[in-house]
Amino acid sequence: MSAVKTNYYVPHHTAWWPIVGSAGLTGLLVGASMILNGASTGSYILVAGLLITLLMMFGWFGTVIRESISGLYNARVDTSFRWSMIWFIFSEVMFFAAFFTALFYARAYSLPWLGGMGKGVVTNELLWPAFEAMWPSNGPANIGGAFKVMGAWGIPAINTAILLSSGVTVTWAHHALKADHRRQLILGLALTVILGFTFVALQADEYIHAYSELNLKMTTGIYGSTFFMLTGFHGFHVTMGAVMLTVILLRCIKGHFSPDSHFAFEAVAWYWHFVDVVWLFLFIFVYWF
Repeated sequence: MSAVKTNYYVPHHTAWWPIVGSAGLTGLLVGASMILNGASTGSYILVAGLLITLLMMFGWFGTVIRESISGLYNARVDTSFRWSMIWFIFSEVMFFAAFFTALFYARAYSLPWLGGMGKGVVTNELLWPAFEAMWPSNGPANIGGAFKVMGAWGIPAINTAILLSSGVTVTWAHHALKADHRRQLILGLALTVILGFTFVALQADEYIHAYSELNLKMTTGIYGSTFFMLTGFHGFHVTMGAVMLTVILLRCIKGHFSPDSHFAFEAVAWYWHFVDVVWLFLFIFVYWF
């Protein structure tokens, strides 16, 4: 037992889960590629890949939880987990930075160039003489069709308040956990989960409104594509965050965490705060400006 406490723990029982995960992700990639190329068997491979990936997630995460509860981890393992989560969130930051950069490039550079606004630039005369450099744009020659812009002060403003409130509730739950106030912990985390899924439901309603009433779609020029790519991927991250918070809530109810040992809670809380910050940028640069 002393060797386990003083040395780095090697997770022997999870060694084969990465192989299973690789098989599942390969199935997802191959299946999606076949669907895009019109192959009829692509959907079956995609579903098989998804099931294998879910099996890997349940099995691997379950093993890690059991190892943690049994006391196999120490401070060095905890440090490795923290650095892993930090790098994971950094990769997500760069992921969204790429889409925000695409939005900035389209608005600040591409549109002026295509509209002939640059110094000595006659791109519009060569490509689309009738193109107007206006944002939001539905593309050259109005290929995206007429549409209405999604307003900032309806559902987006409500969702902003919801996410900001969820950041408060998860912080409240975190402080309750460190103070060993179990009832406040569960209440704060439950409220966070409810707020997270409420956000997702409202965004789904927003998408239905955009498609059916505003004619705002992925094909609606650069505005439509950047709008749905940014808000869609963010909505996916909120959904995943809400699922992770639900798992953490169940673990809190079972008493898996203590005031001195609860990094799984902290990791999900970090992720949730990251989602909050990304939404603030989205609200300002996609909906407001």
